[in-house]
Amino acid sequence: MIRITRAIAIDESELVEKFVRASGPGGQNVNKVSTAVELRFDVAGSPNLPPDVKARLIRLAGQRMTNEGVLVIDAQQYRSQERNREDAKSRLVELICQATHVPKPRRKTKPTKASKERRHEGKARRAQVKKLRGKKPNFD
Repeated sequence: MIRITRAIAIDESELVEKFVRASGPGGQNVNKVSTAVELRFDVAGSPNLPPDVKARLIRLAGQRMTNEGVLVIDAQQYRSQERNREDAKSRLVELICQATHVPKPRRKTKPTKASKERRHEGKARRAQVKKLRGKKPNFD
């Protein structure tokens, strides 16, 4: 079990790891060993995530989410398979933690009378500056 919060934990059996060849550093090792990790987590089918967390996670994941509701995380930063596995899992946990936070609702506000007056004074000042840039009058 991977513990996310006190109430949320994911079973390791829900994660599917696939190892592929990585690009980047590693020299000949890159051509021989599959060190990159492709971690898949079925968000839509997970019984351990509450519906509101699922919805926020889908929105947070963006292009990492497939049409079937599967979150795909690619990890190929490190040269070893084990470190890439840890990196992928930690990124998954971090993403789910972000989805557990309920955003604070926005309260509509209106500008104060003083702020409106300041804005109008600034506009008038600017208009006056632009008006003074005009051509000089011809007194001939």
